[in-house]
Amino acid sequence: MMAAAPGFRLRFLGFFGPQKPSATVKFAAGLNVIYGSSDTGKSFIVEAIDFMLGGKPPLRDIPQRVGYDQILLGIESLDGNAFTLRRSIDGGSFRLYTGLVEALPADDAESRVLSELHSGTNSANVSAFLLGFCGLMGKHIRKNARGETQGLSFRNIARLMIVTETEITQQRTPLSDGNAVADTANLSTFRLLLTGTDDSALVPSVERGQEELSRDAQLQLLDQLLDDYRERLKELIKSPKELEEQLEQLDVSIREYADQLNATEAEFQQAAARRRGLRKKLEESRDRRTEVDALLERFTLLDRHYGSDIERLRAIEEGGTLFNVLNSAICPLCGAAPALHRPDADCDGDIEAVVEAARKEIAKIEVLRAELAATVSDLRREGASFDRRMPVVESELQTISDAVDRLISPRLTGLRKSYSDLADKRGEVRGALALYATVQDIERRRTELESSGEAERAGAAVSADIPRSVAYGFAKTVEAILEGWHFPEAGDVYFDSRTRDLVIAGKSRSAFGKGLRAITHAAFTVGLLRYCRAQRTPHSGIVVLDSPLLAYREPDGTEDDLRGTDLQEQFYADLQGLSADTQVIVIENTNPPDAIMALDEVLMFTRSPHHGRYGLFPHIPDQGNAPDNALKGSW
Repeated sequence: MMAAAPGFRLRFLGFFGPQKPSATVKFAAGLNVIYGSSDTGKSFIVEAIDFMLGGKPPLRDIPQRVGYDQILLGIESLDGNAFTLRRSIDGGSFRLYTGLVEALPADDAESRVLSELHSGTNSANVSAFLLGFCGLMGKHIRKNARGETQGLSFRNIARLMIVTETEITQQRTPLSDGNAVADTANLSTFRLLLTGTDDSALVPSVERGQEELSRDAQLQLLDQLLDDYRERLKELIKSPKELEEQLEQLDVSIREYADQLNATEAEFQQAAARRRGLRKKLEESRDRRTEVDALLERFTLLDRHYGSDIERLRAIEEGGTLFNVLNSAICPLCGAAPALHRPDADCDGDIEAVVEAARKEIAKIEVLRAELAATVSDLRREGASFDRRMPVVESELQTISDAVDRLISPRLTGLRKSYSDLADKRGEVRGALALYATVQDIERRRTELESSGEAERAGAAVSADIPRSVAYGFAKTVEAILEGWHFPEAGDVYFDSRTRDLVIAGKSRSAFGKGLRAITHAAFTVGLLRYCRAQRTPHSGIVVLDSPLLAYREPDGTEDDLRGTDLQEQFYADLQGLSADTQVIVIENTNPPDAIMALDEVLMFTRSPHHGRYGLFPHIPDQGNAPDNALKGSW
């Protein structure tokens, strides 16, 4: 009986928390598909699988994982032995249980601890445990041009089987993770999988002297810096070119918003100044109107006094006239008898003089009263003018105030916020570009340090290359896959040893649009699995692909748009026909063909709390703390 192929398969992935319902997805041999709406946790499944296979923490911090503190991953070897890995969601070491444990075990007595760090001298680590399934335990790979080697870690092969949405569209070769320091080890790992032969027999070409040791110390320091910066780069989802394009777009948008902001600011200042002027005018008008009313009230009282004085004086005038026509009698003033009256003599009782004085006073008061009447008439006209004009000013003031408060001010506030947000985003993009520039500078310095042994490296590079026959066989495997998928630009495929990438129909793989890069990256990864199985060389037997059919959802231009072709149908049909000793997990947004959707190993996330399974995590009603309620799951 032929021995089972090396490798293992995933059986389930589960999240658990003390106050949370469990969230579990199951996997089977062969093709597995998880598809559906965005923001339901599909890509988080890929990240969690990588994390549970020894990936470095932290996991992406999404709101719905809050409250979950443990992850279980079920694993089954191809000869039928089952195990379960348990890890804190914050990272750290693993606990290993025999059998498939789909709920948090109450007792850890039957488990053993596996370190998260690979060790060549101690097998009690998750890397050695997984490498044992793949027939790669104790293997060594070249790590630099001098021929020095390092023990193979499962992390070296994980990136060739788990392809995230970010990695699948990158313009670099699938053998590079963007860290030039690791390129030699990545190529050696790839060659090990293709040939089944490691680099254990390599001996460093020369014994290192003091100068070389110093250079190595510098290289180690640069490597540490690169590792730190690479961890930060993993959080970035855009390439430098995309960031530069985004920066240009941000600069254009900022200029446009600045123009709008300046125009709106000027409009606001003008309206505000007009409003202040109208308020001042209205206030002055009201003050003067109040003053006019007060004057009219006082002048009315004065007119009454004038009238009273005139009436009194007219009484004096009338009384004096009547007194003159009365019969002679004793003078009421001096008491003289009528016979003794002397009109030519001075007497306080000169009635004519009194009457005349009264008449003159009356004339004087009437002149004053006439002037007062004219003044009152002017004041009343002025008051009437204020009464006519103030409602117009009040209406204009209300209109301007409404325009400022309801239109100009909110628009100005919105423009200021948008401008500030764009400026902040531009700062973030510049920071990201500076981070890329820093990494490139460190890589350049590292390259310059390594170039001191250029001749030695040149000799080593020849021996580190992929054997031509093997590279040819792998390329033809990928060529057959692309033809089977009805890839629109399928043609002769070969592996370019210089770029360490595929050339398809005379065109470098990295030169395609991002949608076609995703498909060809998937073909590269599936082709490696298929070639290793055909040659019976080591491989985990697992491939996880996130968004390989991006050209159906977000085509990068007309040439990248595959809608209307049957590539999707052929893609799934081909993967469905893979051998039973393989497992492919596809994460997609687009719906697979009807025949695929009917399979048991296909899971749809609906993002509806009333239909099917919502997403990875159970749906919790009224969970308002998550933006857009993203990633809430429900069965």
